[in-house]
Amino acid sequence: MEKIIIQGGCRLRGEVNVSGAKNSALPIMAASLLTEDETVIEGVPDLRDVHTMIKLLRSLGAKALYQDGSVLIRAGKGLNPVAPYKLVSTMRASVCVLGPLLARTGRAEVSLPGGCVIGPRPIDLHLKGFKALGAEIDTVHGYVHAKAKKNLRGGNIYLGGSFGSSVLATGNVMMAAVLAQGRTTIESAASEPEVVDLARFLRKMGAKISGEGSHRIEIEGVKKLHGVKYRIIPDRIEAQTFMMAAAMTGGDVMIRNVEAQHHHVVMDKLLQAGVRISEKKNAMHVRRTGRLKSVDVTTLPYPGFPTDLQAQMMALMAITPGISVITEKIYPDRFMHVSELNRMGSKIFLEGPSAIIHGVKRLSGAPVMASDLRASAALVIAGLVADGETEVHRVYHLDRGYEKIEEKLTALGAKIQRAKE
Repeated sequence: MEKIIIQGGCRLRGEVNVSGAKNSALPIMAASLLTEDETVIEGVPDLRDVHTMIKLLRSLGAKALYQDGSVLIRAGKGLNPVAPYKLVSTMRASVCVLGPLLARTGRAEVSLPGGCVIGPRPIDLHLKGFKALGAEIDTVHGYVHAKAKKNLRGGNIYLGGSFGSSVLATGNVMMAAVLAQGRTTIESAASEPEVVDLARFLRKMGAKISGEGSHRIEIEGVKKLHGVKYRIIPDRIEAQTFMMAAAMTGGDVMIRNVEAQHHHVVMDKLLQAGVRISEKKNAMHVRRTGRLKSVDVTTLPYPGFPTDLQAQMMALMAITPGISVITEKIYPDRFMHVSELNRMGSKIFLEGPSAIIHGVKRLSGAPVMASDLRASAALVIAGLVADGETEVHRVYHLDRGYEKIEEKLTALGAKIQRAKE
């Protein structure tokens, strides 16, 4: 077990390079199962979740190797269609192998997924989509058993859920449909950039997909896909986390390797909060010299404010004068970081799916416990501005989604180090 130790009070200055998007890399790695050929995925971050996916692909019979920021995958023939509990239980994105296995082998047995504890996240929309493609679905002893008596067939699928469109379900059904017979239409599809990235990857492999980025995706099934070399998009949540860190510390940071169109809603909220942001070519310059201003935020599916940035935004508002309200519309229980931020001196009160934040002048360093991936990032950036020393425990959550974050923050002037518990 390791922890992160932070000495607060340093303004961040300099340049930081954003890694590839974890939430693109994982489903794209799973999609490589759809062809027997070798696939090379470039720009993949060196993360715990990436290596978990590599282990999972190997357990299914594929050859997979991480090398210098790229993943090489060859699924070959004779795939094992059983994804074991030991691997799937540690990472929710493991469920993405269900669609490709079903399409390639006609059957799949995948353990119900695990991952961060941020509230209930059932996979009923995934299963609904596979049933619409002609698969028979059963859940036995914690495993999803999916089987297609003949080839999958195209169908009309509605993927709207209680909290909006599902990114993983859209990607999973899309991967199954590319080899199905006939036309598939996915209504209420997720429009996140990671879904668009997956669609572009599949199209480069030979799939016939249109409409990605909208809520209606159309797929014409093909008989076979081929191997490709593909570079994934930058990680928008990592970039936005650095934007929050620069704003909190009154910093001056150039964030490179970004796609500005992925950040418009976050940029708008930060501009309202008194942060100066200018767009450069594949970069954003984030500065704050004056006082922060309180803003209200409601998380929504893309292009709305991302739920994966809610905790970091809360850390920023915790030191902002006035009262702000953050309402969580995606995962109403995603507030486990509130008690830890309050340990550091913030004044945050929960009322149902909303957090009411009374800004304080300063936070104080304290030992805190990370409950999930994005909560970990929020506690780290809160430690950057806290008086004294902050220790963030259980940082294995952080390692699931941020590549070498302490090294990147150190290069910007932060006093931060990793240590054994």
